[in-house]
Amino acid sequence: MTGPQAVPAQQHGTTDLEDALSHLQCVLVARRTRTNPEGINWQQYDVLEMLRIRGAMSPSVLSESLGVSRQTASKALRVLKDLELVEQAALGEDKREQTTSLTSKGHAFLATAARSRRENVRAAAEVLSPGEQAMFTEMCQKVAASIDTLLH
Repeated sequence: MTGPQAVPAQQHGTTDLEDALSHLQCVLVARRTRTNPEGINWQQYDVLEMLRIRGAMSPSVLSESLGVSRQTASKALRVLKDLELVEQAALGEDKREQTTSLTSKGHAFLATAARSRRENVRAAAEVLSPGEQAMFTEMCQKVAASIDTLLH
């Protein structure tokens, strides 16, 4: 037999669920890597995605949502502002508090990246029945929400 042998999950100290989540994460990261010719790093991409999904927000809410320090988020925002993918504006009367949002260039970048997500959806739809797709969607949302609570 050539190549590494598959070791049952129980023999290497993990569960099937852990292995499945890890493998899915690896596959999705590999796919995302292919759609990034601009050289946006993962931290910056996550900032853009969070702004796409949740809309404009302050840097402090953004850093908390991503589970990173305010300094890390600020560093990513500086690069994204220089690339004209995000913009910041004063939030209300207090000029110190900013709100961050995507620019039209940021939306265009994410639209290009969205093609890869749609390809992923087509691949999933090919192997899942409509009922399985609904269950998978529900399960992904539950798992993401549960993991998200670990950040707080």
